[in-house]
Amino acid sequence: MTLRAFLRPLSLLALGFLSLGTTVAEEAKPNIVMLFIDDWAWNGSPIAMDDSMPNSRMPVLEMPNLEKLAARGMKFRNAYASPQCSPSRVCLQTGQSSPRNGFTVYMNALGQDYYNEKKSKGMPVISCIADETIDPDATTIPEALEPLGYVSAHFGKWHMRGDPGDEGYIAHDGDTDNKPGNTLIKFAEDGETKPRRIPDEMTDPKLMFSVTDRALGFMEEQAEAEKPFYLQISHYAMHAGSECLPETREKYAKHPLIQAYYEKNNKQADTIRVGEDPAVWFGMAEDLDGRIGAVLDKLVELGIEENTYVVVLSDNGYRHKELAVDPELTQPLHAHKWWVWQGGIRVPMIVAGPGIDAGSLFEANVVNYDLLPTFVDWAGGDPGKLENIDGVSLASYLEGERPNRKFRERFLYFHYPHNRSSMPHSAIVSGTDKVIHFYERPDIPMLFDLDKDEGETMNVATEFPEKHAALFEEMMRYLGEVKARIPKGNPDYDPGFYQAQKEYEERVARGPFEGRRALAADENRKRKKP
Repeated sequence: MTLRAFLRPLSLLALGFLSLGTTVAEEAKPNIVMLFIDDWAWNGSPIAMDDSMPNSRMPVLEMPNLEKLAARGMKFRNAYASPQCSPSRVCLQTGQSSPRNGFTVYMNALGQDYYNEKKSKGMPVISCIADETIDPDATTIPEALEPLGYVSAHFGKWHMRGDPGDEGYIAHDGDTDNKPGNTLIKFAEDGETKPRRIPDEMTDPKLMFSVTDRALGFMEEQAEAEKPFYLQISHYAMHAGSECLPETREKYAKHPLIQAYYEKNNKQADTIRVGEDPAVWFGMAEDLDGRIGAVLDKLVELGIEENTYVVVLSDNGYRHKELAVDPELTQPLHAHKWWVWQGGIRVPMIVAGPGIDAGSLFEANVVNYDLLPTFVDWAGGDPGKLENIDGVSLASYLEGERPNRKFRERFLYFHYPHNRSSMPHSAIVSGTDKVIHFYERPDIPMLFDLDKDEGETMNVATEFPEKHAALFEEMMRYLGEVKARIPKGNPDYDPGFYQAQKEYEERVARGPFEGRRALAADENRKRKKP
C-alpha cells in the first residue's frame, strides 16, 4: 500500500465524511458516468451551443448518440475549463482551480528547469514551474464518493502522473498520457512515423473501442453487485493525431463539402495524408459517438439508465480547422488551447439524468471544478463539507432552479503562467465581463464584454476603467490568497532573442492589444446568416 492510499481514509475522516459506527445507505443512489473528451472545441460537435450562431456547431459531422443525449438532458452554453488538458483533469478531480492546485502545466520529461529557466531564457518574463502530481491533501472524486457507498473506475487518458489507485480508483489503466492513443504509429513502415492513410487493419482508433469495452465491463460488474458507481471514461479522442475506422473515413471523404475542400486545396481523396485530411477528423468524431452510444445502450440493457447521470465535457478549448469545410463559416472564439482567451477555455458540456428536463439549456457560467461538489450532492453527501475547493454544486440548477445574481456573477479564475507557444497570462470571468492580464505587458489593461463581443475583438478597458480595476484587483487578491505562482520580470530580457523565437508571431497575434484587434484569417470570412 502506498502512503497516499494509507492516508486517504484519514483525510476523509478529517473532512467529516465518515464517522465511527455509521454506514451510508446505498439504496437508490444514482450512478455517475463522466465522458471526458480530449481537445474538443466549443463548436466541435453537431449540437449548436448557441442556436442563434451557425458557427457554434460543426457542419457535416454526424453524432446521433450525442444528439440523443442532449435531447433528453441539458446543454450548457457557457461551460469553462482549463487551457490545457492536464490542468483541466486536476481541476475536475479536486474541485480546485488551477491557481489553487498549482498544476498549471504538464511539463513532460523536460522538467522544472526547462520551464523555469531554459524556456524563459531571453524572454520578457520568467515563467513558473508547476506541481507535477495531484496534491496528497486534496480530496479527489473517488475519495469524496467512497464513504457515500460508491466504487470508482477510470479508463483511458490519466495524464496527471501518479497512480490512479492512490486517488481511490479501484479499476484503471494506470498512469497513461497521450502516447497510448496514438495507435497509427504501429502501422508505420520503415522510415515513416505514421502511414500516409488510415490502414484497412485499423480497428481501435485512439483506443476508443478497447477503453469503452473495459468501461462496459465495469458497469456490468457494479450493476450485478447493485453497487452505485462513478465511472470516468477519458477518451484520447479528439486529440491531435486524428484516427478513425477506414470505413468511417471513406464516408466523410465522399461528402460534397469535403470533396470541395479537397479541390480547393489541390488534394485528392485517395492520396491526401492523414494529418491533412478533414475526413479523418470527422470520422474520429463519429466513431467516438458510436462509443458514447455503446455506453448509453449498456445503461438501458442493465436497467439503470433512469438512475444514472451522464456528463459529457471537453478538457480544454481548441480550434478545429475542419470548420473550413463550410467556406461560409468563421471561427466563433479567439485563439485556442494554451491561451485563456475564450477559444482556449470554453468547452461543450451536456448532462442528462434523473430530474433533468429534456432539451433544457443553462446559460450561466459553469466550470470544470464545479463537478466534484455536484457529484457529492448527487450521491447524497454535503458538498459544503468539502474544504479548500473553488467549485459549487450544480445539482439544483440541473433540476431547474434559476441561478440568482450571486451565482451568475461569481468569479471564475484561469491561470497559465508559462512561456509556451503562448505567454504567461491569467484571466477572471464574472458574468459576461472578463479581464485578461499578460505579465509581460502589465501596461495594457484588458477588459471584454462577452455579451456584445464573444470573439474578444474589442478591448474596452479604457472605456470602463473602474470595472477593469475591480476585476483585476479581485483576480490578484485571489491569486495571492491561494499562493499561486506568479511570473517575474526577466532582468536578462533580450528583445532580439525574443523576436527570433518561432512562436513570436503567434504570441504577437494572440497577445495583448489596445482598442480593436485584427481578425485572424479564419475569423474573417463572410458569415452565414442565422
